[in-house]
Amino acid sequence: MPLDNIAFWVFGPIAVASAIGMLMMRNAMYAALFLIVNFFCLAVMYLLLDAAFLFAVQIVVYAGAIMVLFLFVIMLLGIDRGDPLRDRLSWQRGLVYVLGAGFVVELFVALRAGIGFATRAPDGFAAINEPSNTQAVAKVLFEDYFFPFEVTSVLLIVASIAAMVLAQRKARSITQAELDDAAIPEDEPEDEGVPA
Repeated sequence: MPLDNIAFWVFGPIAVASAIGMLMMRNAMYAALFLIVNFFCLAVMYLLLDAAFLFAVQIVVYAGAIMVLFLFVIMLLGIDRGDPLRDRLSWQRGLVYVLGAGFVVELFVALRAGIGFATRAPDGFAAINEPSNTQAVAKVLFEDYFFPFEVTSVLLIVASIAAMVLAQRKARSITQAELDDAAIPEDEPEDEGVPA
């Protein structure tokens, strides 16, 4: 049995199980950790498809930078405790199942009608991917889409800095309010004048 098949049948169920675990977790921190496991499994799938550049991007960008940002926001907002959630609209659960099944059917039909389940690459794919997959993706990313790529990176940095500034301002205002409350003396009873 080829090593690729073994790796697929090892990491495929882990990817599916981690995705289901992420959806089922009520604790946001545990859900984020399951998402990291899923990202690593997807990176292995890219490596099995001989897409070394996408493998590296998946590890560095998604499993690294994006998940650090997610964990930072979760810890910043303090939503790492599992608060019990009440199902206020019970009819929504059935609707979600129906819409989810409809989405899967629609996706299957669209793929079948659009590209089909081909067993070989489309014509001209080898010419586009001539040097290597890494060079082809890098050429498109850093030539045609260089400006949107850089704008996105700047926006992520600005968002991170803004989140840190707002968190410090909130912490400072809470600390100042606690100091103000501690500085206010309690009402002392007035001294009654002693008749001379």
